[in-house]
Order: sequence, then C-alpha cells, then structure tokens
Amino acid sequence: MSRSSSSPVRRRESTGRLFLRRLLGLALLVALLWFGWLYLQIKAVAGRDEARPADAIAVFGAAEYGGRPSPVLHARLDHAVDLYREQIAPLMITLGGGSDRDSGMTEGGVGRDYLLANGVPFDRIVAERRSVDTEQQVARLAEIARARGLKRIVVVSDGTHLFRIRKLCEDAGLVVYTSPRAPLGHIDDYDLAQRYFHEMLSYTSLRLHLKFSWMHRWLEGKADA
Repeated sequence: MSRSSSSPVRRRESTGRLFLRRLLGLALLVALLWFGWLYLQIKAVAGRDEARPADAIAVFGAAEYGGRPSPVLHARLDHAVDLYREQIAPLMITLGGGSDRDSGMTEGGVGRDYLLANGVPFDRIVAERRSVDTEQQVARLAEIARARGLKRIVVVSDGTHLFRIRKLCEDAGLVVYTSPRAPLGHIDDYDLAQRYFHEMLSYTSLRLHLKFSWMHRWLEGKADA
C-alpha cells in the first residue's frame, strides 16, 4: 500500500527536478549566448577608430591625483589633443566630477587644465565637473550638446569602455563616433579579461536596470584602473 502510494509522489518529484534542470540549462545557455555576443561587440568597437570631422571631441573622465591626471586619463587626453590638432573638431569637452576626498579637484577640471597646457585655447574647452559615473557623464554630455547645438561628437575613452558609451549616447539621442586611446604599455591576459568582465557586467546591469550601489561603486572604480 505504502509502495504504490509513494510512487506517484516520487514521479512528481523526479519530473520537478527534471524541469528545474532543463530550466537552469536553458538559463545558462541564454547567459552564454548573451555574454558571447556582448564580448564580440565590445571587442569590435574597441578595435575600431571612427574619428572623423565632427562638432566636438568629448573626453570621458578617469581618476585624477591631486590635480594631475592619472595615467589612464593622461592617455585619453593625449589622444584627444592629437585629434584636435588634426582639426577633427573645434571644441573639446572634458567630463567628470570629483569626490569629497578630491579637495575640490574634478576630472573635468583637471582635463581642462591639461588641454590648456597643451595649447588648446580656453574658449575651445567645456569642462563638465558634476558627473560621477559613465551614465551621468553621458547625460551631461547630452545637455551640453543640446545647449550648443552639437550634432556629431567624437568620444574618447578606453577601447573596452566605448561600446557602453556608444549605447548610452544612442539612448540619449546623440550621434557619436568612437575613438579609443592608445594602450598603456603591455596589458596581460588577466588584466584584459578583467576589463572585458567589467564592461560586460556593467552593460548587463544597465540593461537589467540593476542599481546596487555597492556594485556600481566597484564597477566604476575598476574602470579607472
């Protein structure tokens, strides 16, 4: 009696476990396809320089140390200066704010000072100094573009960063051309994998509208490394 009554229960449990395994397998397959596609998109944008005549060149912020650009920000600014000297655009936009620990210094302000020191006239520079992450930098860039009637913008950042920037700019109604800064020395496979992982996780959290503050701070911190 007990044997026959328990058999349907076992069958239901077995069916439930099979369904769960198939569901997890499908979720894993979808995740693999998504991240595989995302990796290829990030890599394609990172390896292509689209710089062409435009209305402005926008330099996305990275860390500054006591009023001096970090190596990453330095490389982005150097690339932007080269584009300006090639007469790609008549206006330069530096993006990025600061924190309470920066003694009033901001990434946008430090970027402006660096451009001035490299011969870019003051009236050809717009320094945005309030944004604290990539999304805010894009939002502020869109405001500047609307206020100044800018139609086309060359955006400068790290190669792996540019896919996310482009998508955010498209969402904001901006027409942008991506232009990656030069690499800083040798990048080993581990460091490169970290950069791709950072961007894939950042873009995925963006599209899923995940707003975990701890993850947000960690991801943005990794972008400056």
